[in-house]
Amino acid sequence: MELKNVKAIVTGAASGMGFHFAKRIAEAGGQVCAGDVNEAGLAEHGPSVHRRKLDVSSSADVTAFTKWAAEQMGGLNVVISNAGILRDGLLVKRDKETGEIKVMSDDQFNAVINVNLTGATIVVREAVAEMARRKEKGVVIPMSSVARHGNRGQSNYVSAKAALAANAVTWAKEFGVFGIRAVAIAPGMVETPMTQGMNQKARDMLVEKIPVGRIGTTEDLWLGIKFVIECEYLNGTTIDIDGGAKL
Repeated sequence: MELKNVKAIVTGAASGMGFHFAKRIAEAGGQVCAGDVNEAGLAEHGPSVHRRKLDVSSSADVTAFTKWAAEQMGGLNVVISNAGILRDGLLVKRDKETGEIKVMSDDQFNAVINVNLTGATIVVREAVAEMARRKEKGVVIPMSSVARHGNRGQSNYVSAKAALAANAVTWAKEFGVFGIRAVAIAPGMVETPMTQGMNQKARDMLVEKIPVGRIGTTEDLWLGIKFVIECEYLNGTTIDIDGGAKL
């Protein structure tokens, strides 16, 4: 698919990778509808980007957004399910001061699952249903992570991202009948507002382990997204874009 023919939904598009993906699609002459709970961030997009508030953890909100997006663009053929949050913590730990055993709360675990897995899946479900109704071929791109292989302190995040990578295979098999591909992108450490908030010492230690010698950029990830959109024989897999680093 040529970028000029893209009619895309991008979630989590108010900042970081999602913002950059939406911007680059518009710059290439494609159409894009950007969604996020952060309306102020969405407002930073230029007039060539359609934008609307979107809470991916709300099924009703996703359904309404998808129909709106397809109407705005006269169709839909690309979905970048990018919205995500972090609520890191050990599943079970001993309190350093009291020695008490503490666990990750249900709320902390479920907050991440509700956005990063359930929400991401609902976005794919509603978008593919709309594409199928319109008989439009295309591709869904769930954003996974290299953390899917396992990472200390991220049981909730890892659970979601591993599931999205696995479902790239599932969805390729299920959606092929509609002419729709599924390819997950798994970023390593990337320069975004989320990673900029990290402890500097921990951040520096992680960067030292990246063979290419630097943190990734949103443009690095965009080049992967661009390849997935343009290469119509690519399907049912996850592409790691991590500078060669493994957590």
